[in-house]
Amino acid sequence: MSESVIWLLACVGAYWAYCVYWGAASARLVGTANDYFLADRGISPWIFVLAATATSFSGWIFLGHPAFIFEDGFSFAESSFAAIVIPLTGVLFLKRQWLLGKRFGYVTPGDMFADYFGSEGMRRLTILIALVFSVPFLAMQLTASGFLIQILSEGTVDRHVAMWVMTAVLFLYVCVGGFRAVAYVGTFQGLLLAAGLAAIGLVAYGKLGGLVPFNAALAKLGASALGDGGTTAAGYNANLAIPGVVQFTAGLGQEAPVGGHWTASMILSYSFALMGIQAAPAFTIWAFACRSAKGFGIQQVWASAAAVGVILVFFAVLIGMGAHFLGASPSMTEAGMAVSIWLPSTAGQDPANLIAYYIQAIGKNDPWFTGLLAVCALAAIQAMVAFYASTAGTILSRDVYKRYLNPAAGDRELKLYGRISVGLVLLAALLTASYLPRTESELGALALSFGFQLWPALAAVCWFPWLTRQGVIVGLVFGLVAVVFTEPFGQSISSFVGLHLPWGRWPWTIHSAAWGMFFNLVTCLIVSALTYGGPERAHRARFHAYLAEKAGVAPERRPLRAAAWAIALAWIFFAIGPGAVWGNDLFGKPNGGPADWGLSLPSIWAWQILWWALGVLMIWLLAYRMGLSTVPLGSVEFHVEHKPAPLSKAALASDWKNWFWGLVIALAALTAAHWIFGQ
Repeated sequence: MSESVIWLLACVGAYWAYCVYWGAASARLVGTANDYFLADRGISPWIFVLAATATSFSGWIFLGHPAFIFEDGFSFAESSFAAIVIPLTGVLFLKRQWLLGKRFGYVTPGDMFADYFGSEGMRRLTILIALVFSVPFLAMQLTASGFLIQILSEGTVDRHVAMWVMTAVLFLYVCVGGFRAVAYVGTFQGLLLAAGLAAIGLVAYGKLGGLVPFNAALAKLGASALGDGGTTAAGYNANLAIPGVVQFTAGLGQEAPVGGHWTASMILSYSFALMGIQAAPAFTIWAFACRSAKGFGIQQVWASAAAVGVILVFFAVLIGMGAHFLGASPSMTEAGMAVSIWLPSTAGQDPANLIAYYIQAIGKNDPWFTGLLAVCALAAIQAMVAFYASTAGTILSRDVYKRYLNPAAGDRELKLYGRISVGLVLLAALLTASYLPRTESELGALALSFGFQLWPALAAVCWFPWLTRQGVIVGLVFGLVAVVFTEPFGQSISSFVGLHLPWGRWPWTIHSAAWGMFFNLVTCLIVSALTYGGPERAHRARFHAYLAEKAGVAPERRPLRAAAWAIALAWIFFAIGPGAVWGNDLFGKPNGGPADWGLSLPSIWAWQILWWALGVLMIWLLAYRMGLSTVPLGSVEFHVEHKPAPLSKAALASDWKNWFWGLVIALAALTAAHWIFGQ
């Protein structure tokens, strides 16, 4: 066993011991069910700032973001604006959800939606989205952690063993300590995530010899056609340019877009998908668990937009694009573009594990650093796994067990079933990761887009009382169906029943999140217009009157509203929308080299840095100047416990009958479609 493997096992063992310690320490503070599920609504602002940032960005940023930049170049690096668009959802909805949670005593998003809309159907759809978001997404994270340990241990530890051990540790501290343990450990994980990615970026910067050699290598790349995407329709290397506003192709798997699929429309629609992270049911539980709203603006502006933005716009680019010139791309090495042969060529053949190869290369000279960086990567992964396992357990215990199976359940039973639910969610994710890799991939692709489909529901609860129950529910169903059938899972379903869809994944280079939202929103608006009015309107008005009183825009800021939203729309257009293509050559042509690059950087990189800085200002304007994330006006009333109206046995039986007959009709429709269109 090499020295680096010994350091790896020692550091990971110490880190896991730290996690278990906090689980045990938090367990001593758990009394009631609310203690277990929401840390008694006492999460402090600074714990929220660090832990919520870790759960928002986590392993997919640490491992996935640089790897995709390596594969798709600066066009994918546009998604570094995740640092802006993810907290944008929080700016719009988090404070208002927190107020409603305090006022009405909600524990889960299902409580909030069911109470506001007066519909148990909305609660069930929320449970469905929470589970689709949690299980396959967790499975993907566990798979990534397994490969990470296997590569860094040089095969000494099998990836399956690593996944099972990590899941056992997660179960131990989440199950015992509840949400408080997840939050406390999450603060440390947030710091490790940022430090680890910045450290790897600095190492890449050093190995590249600084910015001047890096730019010289990028200039050679820009003058060539090397790379998976070849060249764009404008003749630019696809690594250094966005391949157009939109391409009307049939979708991935059916027709390849020229210059790659990261067009401006794909960047915009993928950004919508990323907004699903803080719209997902789990993140609502963050809002309910916070003691005050003081941490919201800090997390959104300074921790996410500013700090994570720096890491993504600078360090992730150095890691991803730099890997081409450090030996990971054999074709570029053969073309004389390599600055150093430091990474193995296998890193380019296995880009999903690019970070693992970076850490392995660092460990050759500094074995102890391998262990530390591995802990940073595992912490990034665990932050999300622990959070979503905990919140899924809360939702299953409260929205399923207590609501439908045992309404009289007390604290002891709720905590027990909460722990059992955490175990079941982790076990389902682990089995999916171990034995169903295709299912993991197909279902995992739905997660972000499913979360984004809750935007109209959140907009109704927080802002627009004229969106009705019928409109939101029917729109949500249409949106979820559209998402499914623009992803591989829908292709598999249609193939199973003998249908061949004429489109592939993401037709017209538009992500499934946007396709879903199009059908969701159109249906929601039409149905809401047809069903507006009646006694439900007065019921909804009660919530909005409270929000207007506590979170309304101050009179002196009202003149700024039009300007603020105009700035936000302009930022979306130029940073992640159609206007982003102007960044291809506004500051010099990609193939012009440093002599032609006005800011001594490739034009598209300079464009991203500029709009990232403006994005931080935009989030600051909305969060602080417009007061969307500041402390509410006056005192906040606190309702001890939300007690929904009990379900009668007749109503419950009727509900299940509706679901049964709905399933029968759906199966009959599929059979008819197979008979008509099948071969």
